[in-house]
Amino acid sequence: MNTLRAAALSTPIAQNSPNRRRAPLRPRKLQPFLPNTHPATKHPIPSIKSTTRVLAAASMAPTPLGDDAPPSRPFSVLFVCLGNICRSPAAEGVFRHLVKERGLDSEFRIDSAGTINYHEGDQADPRMRASSKKRGIEITSVSRPIKPSDFRDFDLILAMDNQNREDILGAFERWRHRETLPEDAANKVRLMCSFCKRHDETQVPDPYYGGPQGFEKVLDLLEDACGSLLENIVSLKL
Repeated sequence: MNTLRAAALSTPIAQNSPNRRRAPLRPRKLQPFLPNTHPATKHPIPSIKSTTRVLAAASMAPTPLGDDAPPSRPFSVLFVCLGNICRSPAAEGVFRHLVKERGLDSEFRIDSAGTINYHEGDQADPRMRASSKKRGIEITSVSRPIKPSDFRDFDLILAMDNQNREDILGAFERWRHRETLPEDAANKVRLMCSFCKRHDETQVPDPYYGGPQGFEKVLDLLEDACGSLLENIVSLKL
């Protein structure tokens, strides 16, 4: 297995405005956000055909043959939401569960992150952990913000909603002026629901302020999308 690059400077990316903040699980001092020194760009949402091309490019790279050939690199997936305590850790848990069921643990690197550092170091929301556990899915991740090295280390970055996607792409536009990042890294960013087959939703809603039904709905969407995502990757990679 190829050695992945070490994690770079961890800097949160979304702006600290009232409508983007949520009450933390415990009081926490916010770290300063990366200044937006470059104009924000609205990025068109790519089609599923474009997504397939990204998967193919990441998973079908030529591998040298022979006894001395290095093992193929695991396909890496990063799930991203706002605070990394509800949707993205659930997506990570669901995808890990499906990968483990298929016996493909060694073929994947899976992680999750948030676009803010408001809950950094916290476990996932207990309501999401409880709802997931009822389905046999364990969520053990700890919240962290997205960082520049994620654009190098991951083949696919999946945003839960349109705002998450814009925040991720906005961060890339800022970071690429001071970091060595792949020029086409923005092409790795996709919406989670673009992989849904049984649901028509285009975004995974944030259940943080809602009741139990919201967490169940999120898991329904994630199980649908993650199952389809895994099939797409396996059909191209293995």
